[in-house]
Amino acid sequence: MHILAVDTATEVCGVALAREDGHVQAELRLNQGKTHTAALMAAIEAVLGLARLTLDEVDAFAVTQGPGSFTGLRIGISTVKGLAMATGKPLVGVSTLAALAHQASEGTPWVCPMIDARRRQVYWSVYQRRGAVLVPVQPEQVGPALNAADQVSGPCLFIGNGVPLYGTTLRERLPQWFQAAGGGLDAISPGAVARLAGQRLGQGVVQDVHRFEPVYLRPSDAEQGSGC
Repeated sequence: MHILAVDTATEVCGVALAREDGHVQAELRLNQGKTHTAALMAAIEAVLGLARLTLDEVDAFAVTQGPGSFTGLRIGISTVKGLAMATGKPLVGVSTLAALAHQASEGTPWVCPMIDARRRQVYWSVYQRRGAVLVPVQPEQVGPALNAADQVSGPCLFIGNGVPLYGTTLRERLPQWFQAAGGGLDAISPGAVARLAGQRLGQGVVQDVHRFEPVYLRPSDAEQGSGC
């Protein structure tokens, strides 16, 4: 089975093609400072070309469902929904925070994925490693970065584009436990999205393509301004 995964939740646009067992065949990430609309379809075509596959040979689609950029999420989800409906192939949604958490090395007991939400806030959750499995122990939420720091009780890897923004504050709160992922891991890997989607497909989890919507965690600026 071949899974085409798309991520447009942050400033980085990512596309990957992977097998159901998690082996990534091709992956492309772009950070050009342009709207994802202009880059996404070209990136999809490039990844398919690298894997020497056609769109008809893709067996399932995956996309980050959020939280993240309101505009970015809408672009990625609307594109993948269109591809899934056009081909009749299944669609799987993957949390951006879950994808980040699963990019952490296996030796880290606590993992805190953190995405910039602007307004001096981050989208975050907390995972604890139990054996070989990462288990979410705090629900996905939005708020100050220190709210996340107060929920860990051991060495914790903070990962995501929110960490460079608030790393100094987090280190001051957790001087013995704070670890920053860095090294390119702060960007969401579409390969990680594909691997998680493969696991969900193996469990029989698929989305209703007509009802599938982004997860924002808070109202958009327009909704707040209108009182919605």
